[in-house]
Parts: sequence; C-alpha cells; structure tokens
Amino acid sequence: MDQPSFEGRPLPRPEEEVFDQGLAFDLETMNRRRALRYLGIGASAAALAACGGTTDSASTSSTSAVGASSSSSTSTTTSTTASGDLTEIPDETAGPYPGDGSNGPNVLTEDGVVRQDITTSFGDYSGTAEGVPATIELTILDMANGNAAFAGVAVYVWHCNRDGNYSLYSDGITDQNYLRGVQVADDSGKVSFTSIFPACYSGRWPHIHFEVYPDQASITDSSKAIATSQIAIPQAQCEEVYATTGYEQSVTNLSQLSLATDNVFSDDSGATQLATMSGSVDKGYTIALTAAVDTTTEPTGGSAPK
Repeated sequence: MDQPSFEGRPLPRPEEEVFDQGLAFDLETMNRRRALRYLGIGASAAALAACGGTTDSASTSSTSAVGASSSSSTSTTTSTTASGDLTEIPDETAGPYPGDGSNGPNVLTEDGVVRQDITTSFGDYSGTAEGVPATIELTILDMANGNAAFAGVAVYVWHCNRDGNYSLYSDGITDQNYLRGVQVADDSGKVSFTSIFPACYSGRWPHIHFEVYPDQASITDSSKAIATSQIAIPQAQCEEVYATTGYEQSVTNLSQLSLATDNVFSDDSGATQLATMSGSVDKGYTIALTAAVDTTTEPTGGSAPK
C-alpha cells in the first residue's frame, strides 16, 4: 500500500491527522507556500518585462485590465496587486477534508446541499452540530468586471465543529455531513449561512473554508472552482467563544498559535482574509468577509492530499 501523502510529500506520521505531523512538516508546508507565492510574483514581473513594460506602465495596465471585459486581450494581466481598495482573495489549500470529491466523499453531488442552514446533516444523514451560533456572510466581487457584485456564483462553505472535527472524515462523524452547504450569490454578490462558531484545533488558526464556482451547475466538479480560500476569525471573538462550555480544548490550542505563525495565513497575517465581526456569545456572531475573485488569473489553491 502506498504511503499516505499530503501535497506530494509522505506523511511522517501516517496514522495521525495532517495537522499532527509535527513542527518540521508544518514549517516545510509554510516555506513551500511562500516559495510558490514568490515564484508567482517573479513570473508576473518577468512577463511584464518581456513585454517591455516599465513599473509605471505595468501598474497602469493592471488597473485598466480590471475594468475590462474578461474576454479582452488585456485581461491576462495579473490582478494579485490591489485594484482600488481591493486585492484578489488569496488561493488557499482546500485541506484534507474538503468533501468536494477531490479527496474522498463529494457532498456537492447530494440533493439538499444548496441550503442556508448548515448546522444539521441532510439527505441520508441526521445530526446537529452544537456550539455558539454564527452567521457566515460572504460578498463575492468580480474583479474582471470592474469589481461588480458577482451575482449567480455558487459558494460552498465548510468548517470544523466545536470539537475541531470535520463531518464525513473525522472519527465518530463520518456518518454526518453537517457544517457543509452551498448558496448562490444574490444580485449583491452575497451569500449567508446559519452555522456555529468553529473550534481551534491543534496547529491551525480558527478558520472557515470556501470555494467559489461559476454557477450552481458547476459545483459537482471541484476542478471548476474559480477560487478556493479561507476566512480567518479574529482573536478577540475566538477568546470570547472559547471561554464557554464545549470549547475548552480550543483555549489551549489558540494559545499556541498566531496569525503570523499559522501555516496558511502567515504570508500576510490574513490581511485580506480576516473577517469583520459583530454580535456576542449570547446572541450569536456574524462572521463577514468580502472576497474579490479574478477570473482572468489561474486558480492555484484547492490541492488536497493524494
């Protein structure tokens, strides 16, 4: 039997979860991510230089390309730099528990996955995720169309439960599919999910995964995702929630982490992925993020263990 691997690398502790592979493995993951990001920046700069563009002209070209149609010849210019006050949402790994068919089960083929309330399991499964109530709000903007609201895109959201475990994958809840669901963006580019506040598990800053698809018809094929990223949850609200019953282990886990050392958000401390928060433990929280998606750039995230 082949040794289990993650992103092409053998797992030193194949019997453990990916996030329990040890510090050396985590550091290599972080360094590989940084190297790929730097290579991407270098490749973009080289392409501009080959076209004879100066720094000023390249900046002008990038700005004008954002407002152009995605079919325009200038739309190949990268928009990983800021456009006005917006920056393209970083591509991030979908991780080992995506449930999108790229690593095992595919919840996106199931009837009922398009739903607003993701606290309960659906279809052949039953069960409810317990925890502090949370509403997840995402606003998707179309950078290739002048930062307009990206109406009609399908957004798949998933995250761990109060214990730090993922439905469909973790021991004891492989027969659950809660905390997973899809919404189609309205005319404002917005989607909203009723959920619970996720835990902080060992080795990862508290986060929520999401994938953006061109439309609902595309969701059954993970390769059609036009963006794969994560929402980082601010520390202050995490500390408030983790002081409540049921989140005890998250207190210890959070104390050992920071956004600057997390192996996903450390590139920029989650600058464009840090949620805006409102609410309270008693009334529940709203976790909101605006994500700018550029369909003229090649998605690089979403890789899962092989």
